[in-house]
Amino acid sequence: MNARNLARAVTHLPPRELIGRVVRRAAQRLDTAALGFPLLPGDVADSADPSLPRRGAPARRTTETAPRVGWLVVPPGAGSGGHTTLFRMMAAAHTRGMRNTLLFYDRWDGDVAAQAATVRRAWPWLTCDIARVGEDLGDFDAIVASSWQTAHVAARRRVPGQAVLYFAQDFEPYFSARGSEYAYAEDSYRLGLTIVALGRMVADTVRAEVGVDVHEVPFGCDTDTYRLTDGAVTHRRGVLFYAKPGNERRGYRLAVDALRRFHAARPDEPIHVYGDATRLPFPVVSHGSLTPERLNLLYNQVVTGLALSFTNISLVAEEMLAAGVVPVVNDSPLARADLRHPDVLWARPTAIALAEALQSAVDRGDRDAHARAVAAAVTTPPWAHTGALFADILTAEIGVPAAVTA
Repeated sequence: MNARNLARAVTHLPPRELIGRVVRRAAQRLDTAALGFPLLPGDVADSADPSLPRRGAPARRTTETAPRVGWLVVPPGAGSGGHTTLFRMMAAAHTRGMRNTLLFYDRWDGDVAAQAATVRRAWPWLTCDIARVGEDLGDFDAIVASSWQTAHVAARRRVPGQAVLYFAQDFEPYFSARGSEYAYAEDSYRLGLTIVALGRMVADTVRAEVGVDVHEVPFGCDTDTYRLTDGAVTHRRGVLFYAKPGNERRGYRLAVDALRRFHAARPDEPIHVYGDATRLPFPVVSHGSLTPERLNLLYNQVVTGLALSFTNISLVAEEMLAAGVVPVVNDSPLARADLRHPDVLWARPTAIALAEALQSAVDRGDRDAHARAVAAAVTTPPWAHTGALFADILTAEIGVPAAVTA
């Protein structure tokens, strides 16, 4: 922008628009997309590369020592649902007698001690060692990647003949616009890793979009935590919203618009928000970050809530149902593939349709009795079932004698 154009912009543009234009221009010049790319250049794998280490026939282990498994992750923040699910698989492997090490891959070289402290604090039940990922992964009998980025790292740093699994909880190309990052994510399924897909949607989409077969394990639900409480309120009121403004696939902006319309139509119904909510254009009861136990207490107070996800189904929907909450979910074949409960309110992903679904839930005259019926109709198995199936696949890939994992 030359001096003359800058002067004209300053004169004629509102301050917010002027700032927006300057920021966008600066972002273009700095190539902020490249700054945010989650892999180091040397860790980008290519499925067409003939030199990429590949897995041959499983090596049958004869040693009686515990199998060593490295679980490759991007360092989590407290409350990360994807990490929680992966850690449940780690717990299942630990039950089978495996020695787990959580391996952090951080392309920005963060403080490993601080990242490990977050894990210890947020998931105190997880038994494992924690370390930064090394330049090769030869110290482990098996590696489990947990995202498209870590699948690339595992493919590049594995040792020949090593068992490497990829626990796919979503079809991660959908996280990005069609382009380079989409292509890298899509190629992660072609890198020769054993893919274990969580749920039917991921399994079917990988098969259809990429042409690669996968193992499939079902979703679970933590019904020990999310349930009707003994002291559950007898008069449920209001709605619940899990706010993740930086995660586009969770539909934050659409949810805010829907809740604004809901409040205008039903102003006496409280709107409870937890997560990362910023200032909202309607009154809310803000709860911030909640432990699972405190979240369940909140579930037991409300009638309904938004459970939006534009790729795989959100785990929030099953949690709500187990506690008697009616989830309002954006209707799509992707979401319906793994969420079968009869009381889900499916709505077109528009603000008006979502708001009307919320209204229909709070307008029920039997909302308390209905909550009990909703919870009773949950048939999703516990996560221990999913973990046991995952551990079966992992032990088969490693070639572990039955005596070692008993």
